[in-house]
Amino acid sequence: MSTFRFKTNLVTWQAAEPQLRAIRTEVFINEQCIPAALEWDGKDPNATHALTTDSSGKPIGTGRLLLYGELAQIGRMAVLQDWRGKGVGSSLLHCLLDAARQREATGVTLNSQTYAVPFYERFHFVRAGAEYLDGGIPHYRMMLPLG
Repeated sequence: MSTFRFKTNLVTWQAAEPQLRAIRTEVFINEQCIPAALEWDGKDPNATHALTTDSSGKPIGTGRLLLYGELAQIGRMAVLQDWRGKGVGSSLLHCLLDAARQREATGVTLNSQTYAVPFYERFHFVRAGAEYLDGGIPHYRMMLPLG
């Protein structure tokens, strides 16, 4: 059994924009055909970002956290294809949830692509509402109270 080595840290958009942009461009724009105008919504400079890098420092995953009063929103979770299923998404989510707790958020929301719902359910997120389309892709809104 091989061990995958990577690390996840919080970063700012200003410090890591090229790395964050490269991952999201590959995953959302190139793979999933999300229009660039939808992906680049102008919220990144005010968000807290998590960046995962491999053992050589290459960026392999990202996600972001936005705060709306006491409610946090996690979004833009993206892992490069070669790294999926190796714990990178879990590392990103743990990092962003810790950041939400440190900022005293009382709950977290996210918009999960339907195929990823079971991943978030493992972290005790629950579906809130019916399936809907965002960028032509089926999603569910999910919520997690923080204690």
